[in-house]
Amino acid sequence: MIEVKKLNKSYGDFVAIRDVSFTAEQGQILGFLGPNGAGKTTTMRIITGFMPATSGSVLIDGLDSFRQSLEARRRIGYLPESPPLYNEMRVRGYLRFVAKLRGVERPEVEGAVDHVVEVCGLQAVADRICGQLSKGYRQRVGLAQALIHNPPVLVLDEPTIGLDPRQIHEIRDLIRGFAKQRTIVLSTHILPEVSQICDKVVIINEGRVVLEESLAQIPAGTSLEDLFLSTIAKEYHQPIDAEETLEEVGAGRG
Repeated sequence: MIEVKKLNKSYGDFVAIRDVSFTAEQGQILGFLGPNGAGKTTTMRIITGFMPATSGSVLIDGLDSFRQSLEARRRIGYLPESPPLYNEMRVRGYLRFVAKLRGVERPEVEGAVDHVVEVCGLQAVADRICGQLSKGYRQRVGLAQALIHNPPVLVLDEPTIGLDPRQIHEIRDLIRGFAKQRTIVLSTHILPEVSQICDKVVIINEGRVVLEESLAQIPAGTSLEDLFLSTIAKEYHQPIDAEETLEEVGAGRG
């Protein structure tokens, strides 16, 4: 469903990401991990068409997101780190506006709005002004706008950042529900978030992918925190080998 191949992004002499490659299958939640400044957001923006790559390719449902940009973007729902809300608009009005922008047919707009309001638990605030919503409800509206055109792919950049524990639990439950019919890329630096809801992890450090692995393949007794720290520490000394890292971490815990 998503295939990223050798993505590079440079700003003059500064290389933001280098040879980034990974895949995410239909129905899979992929956790995209890395330290602050590792290149997560840059990669997300390239995948969603908000930013061009210097080189490389991204396939969305078999479509080249650079050569078939419009068609590929129609298949993506994107929630950036800061939800793209218009604070002066009411929730329903904002979602109608987004639905029209995303190409939802006019007779289907109200049905699409009603659906995401229900799925994202927005019934109590559907007629409220976006600027008056709590952080948790703003995130829910952000998820609703990403879902309004029923895309097969969701790209979520730090969807639970700044939320309280109850709100985090609610948003994670929503994401789990979305994955039944969609492919999800979840960019985060919160390790428990990945271990609780993701099927696969990709770790990026200093602009390069240093590990891509199914969580089911992580050795028994190895925590995601141990794997993350071991991978990042090894990367500072020599090129990473995913299988070797997993074996070493597992042996250390055995």
